[in-house]
Amino acid sequence: MSTQIIERLAVEVEGSGPPVVMIHGLGGTSNTFTPQLSVLNRQRVIRPDLPGSGRSPGSGSLSIQRFVDVLARVITVLGAEGALLVGHSLGTIVCQHLAAQHPRLVRSMVLLGPIWEPPSAAREALKQRAAKARAGGMADIADAIVAASTARQTRERQPVTVAFIRESLMRQTPDGYAATCEALAGATAADLARIGCPVWLITGDEDAVAPPSVARTMAERLRRGRVDILNRCGHWTPLEASDEVNRRLRDVLARQEV
Repeated sequence: MSTQIIERLAVEVEGSGPPVVMIHGLGGTSNTFTPQLSVLNRQRVIRPDLPGSGRSPGSGSLSIQRFVDVLARVITVLGAEGALLVGHSLGTIVCQHLAAQHPRLVRSMVLLGPIWEPPSAAREALKQRAAKARAGGMADIADAIVAASTARQTRERQPVTVAFIRESLMRQTPDGYAATCEALAGATAADLARIGCPVWLITGDEDAVAPPSVARTMAERLRRGRVDILNRCGHWTPLEASDEVNRRLRDVLARQEV
């Protein structure tokens, strides 16, 4: 594994083979996908920290389009065109726009906890959360997100997962996290009809952020969409249901969709 700085992003690059680009969500980093690395040992895995998250600085305002533009450049610099994109949460919105705007860069997608665009109430809540982060830091936000966005079984039986999610949130800079909240609050839906590659939408039955109904609606609008609902899983899909996600990634690889 090597950490490279590309377009001012901290990017983890490892392995060789067909490229897989993994894009984390709000409050996440490249480490969100650590549980998936074991099934990607024959791929070249590229995991950036988005601007404003983890180890990547994010000066000024952030937006989904800024994320798309910088990731398109990273993929091109690394010669990773025709990649499998694996996105989580906010990262799924970035994946959708990237596939719609730059189809040659994307061969297929796996979207975990997929979001099309935030509803009005969520947009306002994100703006309020941004203000709270700047005023009081991340501790209260981390606790609230763990309580609201993970499944009951996760909280009761997966203390390490809960600790990981909380620590991921706690390690974000308040300004970077706030700017990312605002980027998500301003997100617009991608034109799903323009996405021609295979897309596997995977979400949890207890995911209040990306409920199954959203995934099903998205699949209906995609040319090649497939939905899978995981039992007793909340919004942090790659961590809460890592075994199930890994089985589905193996299926994608077996189908030679990467």
